[in-house]
Amino acid sequence: MLITRRPRPAVWSLSTWARKRVGVAVSDELQITANPQPFIERRSWKDLLRRVAAIIEAYDARGLVIGLPLSLDGSESDAARHARRIAENFRRSLNVPVYLQDERLTTVAAEEKMRAEGVRAEEIENSIDSESAALILRDFIEQKSVPPA
Repeated sequence: MLITRRPRPAVWSLSTWARKRVGVAVSDELQITANPQPFIERRSWKDLLRRVAAIIEAYDARGLVIGLPLSLDGSESDAARHARRIAENFRRSLNVPVYLQDERLTTVAAEEKMRAEGVRAEEIENSIDSESAALILRDFIEQKSVPPA
């Protein structure tokens, strides 16, 4: 196996807290692209933290963006409150800034995009979480304009 050092990504994104899988995406150093990565299977908080910390270290990421699942009217549901708790736990445990980003309708948009590209239903099911994370990260980059390294 050959492992090479990747360019330092600007930020890293996690999404889809209500499911057993957590979508993952990374941005390039100049914050031009947001690319989906393999999802993380949720097992326990300690396992999730260990895996997230390892990925942040491997990519030398400068921040973590967590999807905030607001209701369509903008109110906070139990899932949004849970995402806020997870974000706070990451803030206490990691040495990178942690941000929250509205993730309303990102799963729908990701699925529509993949269907339009002719992706099969089985492949959509396997990659929807990380495709959604990539959309969340793109939205964050556009709205927050985190300065590049």
